[in-house]
Formats: sequence, structure tokens, C-alpha cells
Amino acid sequence: MKKIGLLNQPLSTAISGMGHTDTLVICDAGLPIPFRPRRIDLALVPGIPSFLDTLEAVLLEMEVERAIVAAEMAEASPDLLAEVRDMLGEIPIEMVSHKDFKGQTNGAQAVVRTGECTPYANVILVSGVVF
Repeated sequence: MKKIGLLNQPLSTAISGMGHTDTLVICDAGLPIPFRPRRIDLALVPGIPSFLDTLEAVLLEMEVERAIVAAEMAEASPDLLAEVRDMLGEIPIEMVSHKDFKGQTNGAQAVVRTGECTPYANVILVSGVVF
């Protein structure tokens, strides 16, 4: 049994299989998930797990080159955006329309659905390299 890091097997497998510029989406409970990417549904009940808890856990294991969020997050959920910026630190954040964001999820390696119910609580993480 694994004793540290991500315990969710599908999520751990998805991250370990990513290459440079592959993407992983962490989303709220309402984002439509396209057919193509692997769906990793962590949602139990509204709010559990939270978007931020899930992002924090993923950032411990994934090398992230940049992140993409919907521009609408700035107006609808400014406190959440501030927390995302804080968690990402020096990682650049690109803002796109929510429509463009949803379109970009089609190419993701996986989409991780949380129980989050905050508007626009979604991020696309672009994989970096560790060397």
C-alpha cells in the first residue's frame, strides 16, 4: 500500500503517465466533461472534495509549466482566483473565455471532477519537465 502522496490510483496513474505539455483538468462538479479524456470522478457530495484541496494534492506530484483558467473566474469567484494564484506561485496563469476553456478540455489526458460548487472553479494544468 502506498503511504504518501496521491492515494487515488487513477489520478496517480494519469499524472505519472504525462509528458511535457500534456494537460490535466481539475474541475468543479458542473463542468461538462468531454467523451475523450479519462474521467476521474472524485465528487462525493457538494463540496467534497474541494477544488483547492484537490489542486493542492495534485501540485505535490505534478510538475506544472503553466495553468489556464476561465477569465470569468475573476469576476464570479475573485477570492478563489486569489487562492489559485497563491497556490501556483510563480507558475504563469493564462486567462481564456469559459467557452475556449471548455474546448481545451477535449485534449486533456484526464479530467478530475471534484465536489466543488463554486462558479468557474476549474483549471487546466500544463505539464512541465523535471529536468
